[in-house]
Amino acid sequence: MNGVHDMGGMHGFGPVAHEENEPVFHADWERRTFALTLAMGVFRKWNLDRSRFAREQMPPDEYLAATYYERWLWGLRELLVEHGFVTREELERREVRAPRDARPRPEALRPADLPRMLRNRRAARLDDPVPPKFKPGDRVVARNVHPLGHTRLPRYVRGRQGLIDRDHGVFIFPDTHALGQGKKPQHVYSVRFTARELWGLEASPRDSVYVDLWDDYLDPA
Repeated sequence: MNGVHDMGGMHGFGPVAHEENEPVFHADWERRTFALTLAMGVFRKWNLDRSRFAREQMPPDEYLAATYYERWLWGLRELLVEHGFVTREELERREVRAPRDARPRPEALRPADLPRMLRNRRAARLDDPVPPKFKPGDRVVARNVHPLGHTRLPRYVRGRQGLIDRDHGVFIFPDTHALGQGKKPQHVYSVRFTARELWGLEASPRDSVYVDLWDDYLDPA
């Protein structure tokens, strides 16, 4: 999706401010948002890629004004409504009624359940015997596509030529996984793009960017 979240390589946002000794959470509500997002995974109504896609659909003006965990909270609210855990009216009233009719009935997630739940988290890496389309040293070009759904193909590399640096193995394809269309296992490569290929002759001839890209994002150069 060509949302405002895909800001790689864009100008005009100023320097990245580094916070010395930055805490994991700046406020308790951020900690609760993170915990709620993980806890809702026990229902298996959506996956990690769908969760990312939900946050990417935040309106651009709200997205740019929001903090990191405000975006997480926005995405979680959308998923809870989409899957019938709450209604928008209940969110507006800040009052959730007891589950009724065909609504999912959340059960209490107890501390003792957490180790089992976290062990069951599925990794994106797969063991499927899928043959690679490319090998290290191959020249490739990133496809110039503009999908409406989730994608991990950043805009700033689309249509640009690069070199396969290494093969990471077989992984879930996030574009189909986010839409509930299956895992579509395929190889992921680290692709090296020169800075000049991405940003023109004014870029340093010594600099390069390595981007992890799936088979479906690439064509032979």
